[in-house]
Amino acid sequence: MNNSLPVKRRGCLRKGCLALMILPALIVVGLLWGLRSSRSLPDRFVLVLPLSGGVDEIRNESSSLPFMPSRGPLSFQELLFVLDNAVADERVKELLLDIGGLQATPAKIGELRDAVEKVRKGGKKVTALLHSAEDSDYLLASACDTIVVERGGYLHLDGLKAESLFYTTPLGKVGVQVQAAQWKKYKSGIEPYVRTGASKEYFEQINALLDEVYDHYLTTVSKRRNIRRSAFEAIINNEALLSANRAKALGLVDAVASSWELERSLTRKITGKELSSDNEAYVSAAEYRAAVTWPKRSTTDEAIAVLTISGTIVRSLGELGEGVDVQTLKSSLDAALENKKVKAIVLRIDTPGGDALASADMLQMLDSAAVKKPLIVSMSGVAASGGYMTALAGKTIFAQPLTITGSIGVYALRPNISGLAEKIGLKRDVVTRGRYADANTPFKPLEGEAYNKFVTASGEVYEDFIAKVAASRKMQVAAVDSVAGGRVWTGSRAMKAGLVDRMGGLFDALQAAQLLAKIEPSKKPKILLYPVQKSWFESLLDGKSSSFSERVAVAIKKQVIQEVVPRQHFTSMERFYEMLVSSGQLHLLAVMPCEVIIN
Repeated sequence: MNNSLPVKRRGCLRKGCLALMILPALIVVGLLWGLRSSRSLPDRFVLVLPLSGGVDEIRNESSSLPFMPSRGPLSFQELLFVLDNAVADERVKELLLDIGGLQATPAKIGELRDAVEKVRKGGKKVTALLHSAEDSDYLLASACDTIVVERGGYLHLDGLKAESLFYTTPLGKVGVQVQAAQWKKYKSGIEPYVRTGASKEYFEQINALLDEVYDHYLTTVSKRRNIRRSAFEAIINNEALLSANRAKALGLVDAVASSWELERSLTRKITGKELSSDNEAYVSAAEYRAAVTWPKRSTTDEAIAVLTISGTIVRSLGELGEGVDVQTLKSSLDAALENKKVKAIVLRIDTPGGDALASADMLQMLDSAAVKKPLIVSMSGVAASGGYMTALAGKTIFAQPLTITGSIGVYALRPNISGLAEKIGLKRDVVTRGRYADANTPFKPLEGEAYNKFVTASGEVYEDFIAKVAASRKMQVAAVDSVAGGRVWTGSRAMKAGLVDRMGGLFDALQAAQLLAKIEPSKKPKILLYPVQKSWFESLLDGKSSSFSERVAVAIKKQVIQEVVPRQHFTSMERFYEMLVSSGQLHLLAVMPCEVIIN
């Protein structure tokens, strides 16, 4: 017989005690990090903007920890505000865009070009440094005064392409089929799962989009570089891959130099001194952002709130979820409406849409907010499907000429894994009460009346969608249907179709909001950004339901995932397909059928 009592664990390994150990360490690291990152700016400097990879509309600060290797690149809105601040900042003598591997929508590149042009009109020289550049890099660089290609680099200008993958056959081989309901024929997001090739409607849309983007590319570059459009198109069609020296000989770039040579030249120009470890000729955009009044200097307590809907629209975000959910928007709206200093709201949209019912809930909240305070919409790279639905609350809708919008339509997807179950010998017995209790199961296809209900559900959502558009845009339902049905539009074409009011970017929308809010034009209102971007420390302390140690673990997981598998490697649709397959349930989606990215 063993009479020994359990021995109490000694040390500090319990959750509560562990938190007490972690918290002071994080505070110390955070203070050291803050001291390291804060410094006063020199009197004269070159502002350096690194531009590579995907450009998210906003950045989730809470996913970064101070002891992890990177805070990630600046968000698109941060870049816009940095450039806007630089225009009137006399300390900024020149602007350097360090461009390499930029992957962005045509509209975002266009809005960045407009911001660069504003800096140039402010009397500051702008230089682009290209490494091994593709079409997107060169399109942005062509807005600058000078283009420098890194010695040993090249230009890969091979034009634009659209590519679709079709999963129907490989899924069929493993015994998985997908049932779909489509409203209407231009809503082609179902095609990869029910067809083996693209429909003529898809080709019609994608060709129209590529034609417009390609025309803009050729026209913009040839005009800015002062070369004939036909000559530039011939370079794309006949050469495609050009060495740095060849690109210079053709007039596509102005100089060939290493990054060290360029830094040495700009340092001598700005400071009058040779490059050394002591001088501070270069200031990064991240350093600049931390040192200036953010997001911009104001001259009045009156404020304009910028609410951003970015990423896929979902009902609720999970622990590591990305995108925007109903609660996030509600919290932002509540904060903006309760703040008496906020006189108007700008809704900034960069989303392909998502969950149809979540999008409808968001519109209802935005409509209610628009009754209390003026609401202006600014479309970023994409504001389509459910994203367009949320825009309907705006008094005025701004879009870039190449913003991807419209896609007014709905589809539903539902997996059938009966073939897979048979292949692996998976059997099931089911006991039900109720006629349709086992209808919505992934183990058999929907048939007969159950299938009709499946189709009818998506049709009802579509009819409700176009009715909302008709009411907001003061159009007849039939007129809306003629431009809806899943059709995708650029911003300029959407304006002609009556879906958008004006061309312009974020700052155009802010100016319109200031006018509606009756804030004196001579004053500069405060800009309040929502959702509020919390620091890593604020995020850790703000958890309501989880323990401190659990919140630390989640923050670390987010950072690790971002470092190992960057978010921009995934399409906006993959979250829904993953949810669809894992849950086996019906999902009504109001989402873009494709993404348009310039590489």
